[in-house]
Amino acid sequence: MTKKVFALDTKPGIQRDGTVFDANCYQDGRWVRFQRGRPRKIGGFREIVNDLAGPSRGIYLNPQQNFNNVFNGYSGGLQLLPITSAGIGSGITDMTLTGFTANTYNLWQFDTFYDVSGSGDNLLLAHPGQNGLLIDNNVNTPVLGGDITGTSMSPIGVFTQVAATITSGSANITLSTANILIGAGQVVTGTGIPASTTVVSITTTALVISAPATANGSSITLTFNNSVSVSGGVVTLHPYVFVYGNDGLIRNNSAGNANDWVSADANEVSVATGKIVQGLPVRGGSNAPSGLFWSLDSLIRVSYIGGVGTPAQFWRYDLISSQSSILSSQSVIEYDGIYYWCGVDRFLLYNGVVKEIPNTYNQNHFFDNLNYDARERVWVTKVPRFGEIWWFYPRGTATECTDAVIYNVRENVWYDAGEAGGAQRSAGFFSQVFHFPIAAEWNLNASGGILTATITNAGSAYTNGTFNNTPLTGGAGTGATANITVAGGIVTTVVINGHGVNYVVGNTLSAALAGGAGFVLTVATLMNFVSLFQHEIGTDKVSGATALAIESYFETNDLGWVAGGPSQPAPVGDNKWLRLERVEPDFIQSGDMELYVTGRPFAQSADVTSTAYTFGSSTGKIDMREQRRELRLKFVSNVTGGDYQLGKVILNADLGDVRPY
Repeated sequence: MTKKVFALDTKPGIQRDGTVFDANCYQDGRWVRFQRGRPRKIGGFREIVNDLAGPSRGIYLNPQQNFNNVFNGYSGGLQLLPITSAGIGSGITDMTLTGFTANTYNLWQFDTFYDVSGSGDNLLLAHPGQNGLLIDNNVNTPVLGGDITGTSMSPIGVFTQVAATITSGSANITLSTANILIGAGQVVTGTGIPASTTVVSITTTALVISAPATANGSSITLTFNNSVSVSGGVVTLHPYVFVYGNDGLIRNNSAGNANDWVSADANEVSVATGKIVQGLPVRGGSNAPSGLFWSLDSLIRVSYIGGVGTPAQFWRYDLISSQSSILSSQSVIEYDGIYYWCGVDRFLLYNGVVKEIPNTYNQNHFFDNLNYDARERVWVTKVPRFGEIWWFYPRGTATECTDAVIYNVRENVWYDAGEAGGAQRSAGFFSQVFHFPIAAEWNLNASGGILTATITNAGSAYTNGTFNNTPLTGGAGTGATANITVAGGIVTTVVINGHGVNYVVGNTLSAALAGGAGFVLTVATLMNFVSLFQHEIGTDKVSGATALAIESYFETNDLGWVAGGPSQPAPVGDNKWLRLERVEPDFIQSGDMELYVTGRPFAQSADVTSTAYTFGSSTGKIDMREQRRELRLKFVSNVTGGDYQLGKVILNADLGDVRPY
């Protein structure tokens, strides 16, 4: 037996950049994190539902009494899924969206807007921007709002008002009552109002529009639209809603009213040459509310100053940096008051000033292998329990996220997910009231669900009424159902409520309705289904009653004498092989693990790996006869229920031979 023992003392983090021989951190790993400087397996994940519409392009979670409402935005719409505090979900609802346009490249941004009167009628705000292909896409889309406990949303800044009189040939309208929400520039529609008509001015109840009315009338309902439509997104700086987009646009409403975009404290300004792609609230002190806004090349701070000067100014716009960058609109996150994001060629933070986050572990590994054509797929979340920020990204030629690079702010080290299955996520939300992170997988469970269908023959002589959950027959797929309304003996509306699978566009369907004949429905658009997972729970991937092992491993740096020895890296070493005779495990461990000895005679030679040495939680020692000039140890857990935390492993090692392979 050897005369000396050594404690394994590899530094935390996974070093992907540089050469293997040059590093003193762990060289490889999969689904492993670091705590107290030691590796441990990342937690498992359990399937909540397997029929979420996907791939998901934005997830928001809002607690409501005993449930947590998960909002899932995808290319074709928005879904609501209640889940319990135990992570049990059922009853997905397709939300009714007015003013929404389905688009392959829709990415969603969410926030909530709280009623300042304390009524409890709080709004969910959502913006589906067509930014999935190009971060600088300039197509404007409406910002949607709706009761956060409801199932419908419509464009904000749109409201109605009754007109007392309208006179044909006149641009002057008398309103029945005064309305402070009406202001110049709004689009106005209604009976007798020409298309593209706008408000020119208003004084109390005297309204002037840009084109003369084409009809006489009284008590006509007019609709006023503030055109709150942008390409960037939406954020709440309570009690204000801010929207942003092309050419540096930042626009906000008046305090407390999502339909008031004309009062004195509402504002619209362009503060950068590039598009604004993200906004987040920031601590403002005496200048609260305040927010940070990221353009393609700048960081801007907006602060409330309360109506000073003549004319009154309510907002100050400060350019924090004009030489910044942002990789993806979904790559920014706040962690304990500091803002972290991914630029186009480095990682950055803001803590009062913009600073680069030093990364000598995997910066090249990330940027050299990122698919820039799918840069807007990059998204970020956090796991505060372990001090982690995760950036999910598409690697190589992948167009969906296949890996995640992780910055541990507590340990100040970097590592990655090692392209594990748990990194194949398209969107998610971090733990807050619901104490587990959630994330949606992009791998499809099924495809060909019916999203929309058109009535191509309304039929005749049917019994009037509403027929819910009616099975649809025909076509290439199965399982579709609909709520069908019959009026005047014909089908007037069809709402798909059971999407089914394996349908194709153009399939013709029908339903057994009482009394008549001839009803035909044609499939117009389709949807796909993915799984939503609750992360950091247990040790395995759990789907229903099936538990699958998650492979997790880590590999040390080179431990050979030529580098100074197993625990004493030095510029001068012995030109001898390292002979390893015994490893004394020290793990908090569940399930068997395997140890592999690998290495090579020279830094650029091929590795030779030993057979597996299996050990359990009660194994005191692992005896072996392994020699390598440059030697590494790889520990693997790949059994159901497997888990581990590394302690202080002791190596029984001595000087070996001087010989090539």
